[in-house]
Amino acid sequence: MSPVAPEVGMVVIQPTGFCNIDCAYCYLPNRNDKHVMAQATVKRLFSELFSSGWASPRITVVWHAGEPLVVPPSFYREAFATIEALRPKSVEVAHSFQTNGMLINAEWCKLFLDWKVGVGVSIDGPRELHDANRRMRNGSGTFDRTLAGIRTLRREGVPFHVISVLGRKSLDMADELLDFYTEEGIDHVCFNVEESEGSHISELMEEADRQVRYAAFLRRFWHRARENGRIQFVREIDLAIQRIFRPEEVATRNIQTEPLAMLNVDSRGNVSSFSPELLGLRNVDYGDYLFGNIDRDSLAKIHDNCVRSALMRDIQAGVDACAATCDYFSVCGGGAPVNKLSENGSFASTDTGYCALTQKVPTDLILEAYDQLERGTVEPSPTMMATALTGPLPVSRTP
Repeated sequence: MSPVAPEVGMVVIQPTGFCNIDCAYCYLPNRNDKHVMAQATVKRLFSELFSSGWASPRITVVWHAGEPLVVPPSFYREAFATIEALRPKSVEVAHSFQTNGMLINAEWCKLFLDWKVGVGVSIDGPRELHDANRRMRNGSGTFDRTLAGIRTLRREGVPFHVISVLGRKSLDMADELLDFYTEEGIDHVCFNVEESEGSHISELMEEADRQVRYAAFLRRFWHRARENGRIQFVREIDLAIQRIFRPEEVATRNIQTEPLAMLNVDSRGNVSSFSPELLGLRNVDYGDYLFGNIDRDSLAKIHDNCVRSALMRDIQAGVDACAATCDYFSVCGGGAPVNKLSENGSFASTDTGYCALTQKVPTDLILEAYDQLERGTVEPSPTMMATALTGPLPVSRTP
């Protein structure tokens, strides 16, 4: 085993690969697979994790991909109770769902409230943006049912955030997106740029001026949101501020580049690490990206397989190259491996269009605003900087 023990900070679980819709930009290859994770697999996974001593003091368990709500609430009540019974007192566990929102009802809301579950709903903005890509299998739009789910969350008092995928058209609609969120009482907002992953090729990533356009979009949205006063959290800004102005003694950490720091498990117990999007994909050089199966293998063996793999070797080479060449390394810690492979054809590479949009653009906008504050009469501390830019920082939610 590697002499450096992992520190598992996030567990991404696919309770089923099945999804009840068919998004145009989905990268998942197995979204017709209706297999559901066995409760015995949940118990085995967390028994191994908690007994290993590798759990961070706070672990986020993300139930994700395909659509986690096609599995009934009773499954999660049993799984949560199992995890809670195994949990050491020194470890805090926070559960989070990422959902298309279409199945949310009062029963789901009770589960969310009973277990203080973080809820993220995927909605791409107004109907014309959302229904362009997020469709049923018969081609009809999903906007009405997703919005009904959001309104149910609000009515039942369940905190939530939204994730909106930004494509070419969205980048010209910062005002329309902000107005939509405000009208629907949505105050925690996250943006995902449309990526090239798996079999999906992003039109946005093909555009030469994507960085300029995204910077204009994010600047407009952020500044208007500050003036509006009803948006409490913009992930792309708020989390970047915490990374840029962190205390000197706090090191950069990127759990997508550390072995098993992000533990990704599919419904059959297969385990991967690093970028969660790798789970379910295949590659000529790296095979299926799996390091074992939690129902058969110990977590120690899975970790051993991970650190000895060509995948780990090449991801680390990419991180080292970023550290040596990129002025933004202290903010991101080496980028997202899946995007390096998708865009550059190699994990052992550096810049991607994805990192330019998600890391460089927010950093430049925040430093631009900081420069403007510095030209004033008060020298702001990092804490003052964060408050001046966005208001008091909220507790960040898992995207």
